[in-house]
Amino acid sequence: MTVFAAVTSLALGLRFLALRALHRWASATAAPVSHLVLQSLKTPSIIWCVLIGIDVAVDTVGLPARHNALVLNFVYSLMVLSVTVALANLAGAALRYGFTQHNLAIPAAGLSVTIVTVVIWMVGGLVLLGGLGVSVTPILTALGVGGLAVALALQDTLSNFFAGIHLLIEKPIRVGDFVKLETGQEGYVDDIGWRTTRIRMLPNNMVIIPNSKMTQSVVTNYSLPEPRMALLIPIGVSYEANPDHVERLLIEEATHAIGDTPGLLAEPAPMVRFIPGFGQSSLDFTLICQVREFTDQYLVQHELRKRILRRLKEEGIEIPFPQRTVHLKTSSQP
Repeated sequence: MTVFAAVTSLALGLRFLALRALHRWASATAAPVSHLVLQSLKTPSIIWCVLIGIDVAVDTVGLPARHNALVLNFVYSLMVLSVTVALANLAGAALRYGFTQHNLAIPAAGLSVTIVTVVIWMVGGLVLLGGLGVSVTPILTALGVGGLAVALALQDTLSNFFAGIHLLIEKPIRVGDFVKLETGQEGYVDDIGWRTTRIRMLPNNMVIIPNSKMTQSVVTNYSLPEPRMALLIPIGVSYEANPDHVERLLIEEATHAIGDTPGLLAEPAPMVRFIPGFGQSSLDFTLICQVREFTDQYLVQHELRKRILRRLKEEGIEIPFPQRTVHLKTSSQP
């Protein structure tokens, strides 16, 4: 017991010095990876110090061969498990940091983190069994046969799983993007999970779509290549109006609204085009301006239309309504 306490205390002291030096290095370099390593090693390193103390104490005491083997197997098992936990935690933290750095705030980073964690735990389990003298070849064979049976039984689930991996790797959509599906649903991507993708619609309802359906659907992503988008507002005026005058006042109203209307961008500057042109009852113009993101268009259209209507009335420019002239032809004979 004295040997165990002495060796463990010495190991804990060395651990304290090593972690202190690692902390200083992490603070000096300001490298996020070093902080992740530091956090991942704090708890497992305590277990390693205790296991070192047990191992040295057993060698010093000289237990019977049977008991000595049991203790060593116990130490080996805890060592492998603690290393596996440390690696799994480090890999998970590194993946989450990578997603954050690339502005991919993915709660389904859960998908990637879980995949990596499962792989690490499987490797750790095989190493543990191999070290304890258990042959892993029959286990691998059984896993292969069982995996084939499970794959046949879970075709839809596996299809959604690999479709989720495809979505994360190719990134046609990302968490936070505003998308519209070919079926008409539109909203913000809230999560890309193991099996489904969740889209939060503007009324605050959630649409849950299987990943396999998501990859097969035609999706319009309003956040790619950037959230900024052009807003086109049609305006029709009377044929009596001067097109140059109408163009000038539309640009003036859009320019004056830039500082007062959230989401309306100054660059590129607003412009007006005499398109579609000659309508059945009006001269049709299109006001083109830039908004910060898709949902900003609603408030921008609301404010611009009020301003334009007010200005047209002040200028005496009529906004015509559709008219149709009907000619009645009558016969002079009875």
